[in-house]
Amino acid sequence: MNFRAKIIGWDELPTWRQALRAAGKKLVVTNGCFDLLHLGHVTYLEKARNFGDALLIGVNSDAAVRALKGAARPVNSETDRAAVLASLQSVDGVCIFADTAATRFLAAAAPDLYVKGGDYTLETLNQDERRAVESAGGKIVLVPFVPGKSTTSLLEKISRL
Repeated sequence: MNFRAKIIGWDELPTWRQALRAAGKKLVVTNGCFDLLHLGHVTYLEKARNFGDALLIGVNSDAAVRALKGAARPVNSETDRAAVLASLQSVDGVCIFADTAATRFLAAAAPDLYVKGGDYTLETLNQDERRAVESAGGKIVLVPFVPGKSTTSLLEKISRL
């Protein structure tokens, strides 16, 4: 499969989701910046994918990443980040969304399962995102991080070179 075919435009997301639902497939969704892909990311994504039949990743837009991480980020553009994620075998779809919070993305994706990293708890998760998932009948799963693997630590290591 051409990885570019896995990149789903915002306007195409509802139709893509309906096709999965019609096929009886369980959709797992996660989201994030995914600025520099590393072992922690791919381990997390593989675990997430194993919870269902298809994995959709919401990728924060460049403007959203700047708002979340600061003016020096992202390192890679939203289209590059989406393409790299789409090339992974564990990933079935990637959709770029403009907001800093994933609430509208989650409402459109209507996941059966929403997976987030272990730095969150149900209480610290954005409660609007939580409501968007749960009101559509979805469940939330928290997956532990791979210790010592983060984009921030990777960027710090690079800056010391």
